[in-house]
Parts: sequence; structure tokens; C-alpha cells
Amino acid sequence: MRYLMTFSYDGSKYNGYQKQPNKLTVQNKLEEALTSINNKSVSISASGRTDAGVHAINQKAHFDLNINITTDNLKRALNSLIPNDIYVKDVVKVDDNFHARFDVKAKEYIYKINMGEYDPILKDYIYQYNKKLDVVEMERALKYLEGTHDFKSFTAGDDVREDYTRTIIQANLIRDLKNVNIITISFLGTGFLRYMVRNLVGTLIQIGEGKYKSTDIIDILEAKDRRKAGMCADACGLYLKDVFYR
Repeated sequence: MRYLMTFSYDGSKYNGYQKQPNKLTVQNKLEEALTSINNKSVSISASGRTDAGVHAINQKAHFDLNINITTDNLKRALNSLIPNDIYVKDVVKVDDNFHARFDVKAKEYIYKINMGEYDPILKDYIYQYNKKLDVVEMERALKYLEGTHDFKSFTAGDDVREDYTRTIIQANLIRDLKNVNIITISFLGTGFLRYMVRNLVGTLIQIGEGKYKSTDIIDILEAKDRRKAGMCADACGLYLKDVFYR
């Protein structure tokens, strides 16, 4: 039987989602718990990986089990076995041909920035920029990123592939009504390249600093050269917010 689970995690203490030998990862902990429940080795396939320090609000992954168990009992069993910085929010049965990665239609990422005074409590969850940014110019730049483009300038420098084309359906800058110093940048897209969101945010921050103009986004996209874009923003402010299959 194939299942799809929705889960969240605090990525600050993990070496990313994807399992790695002799390193603490989210996938390792989930697979250990599922193997214990199933009494047989279980591998999970997620919608995608997140890097070290990156968080997830609604990550998705599928897996197969040999045992008969209700989804409610499976959720309870999983949450009793995994660390408390990972939480399984939902488990549902899916068709045997469903794939958590290949069936994705869209993903949403958000990135949180603190322009106010340094906050040690939130240092692992909101990027502590701690200076004012020109958010209006950043908003203008976001609109140039919407649509279908070649995002080679915004991927990892060693990311070699045939196609760097992706579609950003919507990109927004959201102000926190309770704290004007906190801003959230959101990207809803059909898919994202390695480090793409962090590189986009890093460039947007430098636009907010005045090092680039909003219209420079057009030239950076056309250059298809990572060296033309801005810095890579820290992992701590990034969250995989949601994954969509319809």
C-alpha cells in the first residue's frame, strides 16, 4: 500500500532533508521510524530536498508499507518515534503509481527577513539582516521574475543541466502587520533549481540595498551567468511552504 504524508520540520539542526552517510538528516529519521513500524526497510520519496538549515511547513513524501494499518494509527506511530523537531501532519492512501516528486504541479517557498534589531531567539528562523531595505524597489523586481524564464543566473554555480527554464507563477513581498520590520518574500512556481530561491532572495536584498536596480533583473536573466546575480541568502530564512499536485 502506498501512502502520502505531509510533514513539517525545523531544519536548523539537520544536514538537510536528504539522507547522507553519518549525518543527521530528516529523511534518515523518518525512514528509521517507518522501518520500525513496518518491520522491514522502508524508503521514502519526497517532493524534493531542502538544504541544511532550511525548514519545511508542508513537505510531502510517499512510501510503501507491507502491513495493514489505519492512517490515523500510522500518523500517531510516526510522531511517537521521530524527534520533536519533525512532525507528521497528515497521512493518506494514494494510488500505487503516485509519485511525490514527479507528480508535483507547483511548489511555494517563502523567505523571512528581519530588518529590525537583531533577535537571537529567531536567528535560526528569520534571516537577521538588521538594516532597512528599499522594499518598494524589491517589489518592482519581483514582478520581473514572474513568468517563464531561463534561471541559469540564479542556480548553483556547479549545477550543470540541459534546461534551466522554470515558471514562477507568482512572486510577492508580504509585510508583517504586527512587526513592520519583518518581511516575507514568497515564490509560487512549477519547479525550482538548486539554490534558486536563495540566490533570488540574495539578489533582491542587494536591490533593496541599492547595489542593483529592479530593472537589472532583466539583464541578469538574459546573461544566464551566475556571476551576474547577487549573493546567496542564508538558509535559515527559507521555508518550503507547500507542494501542490493539482
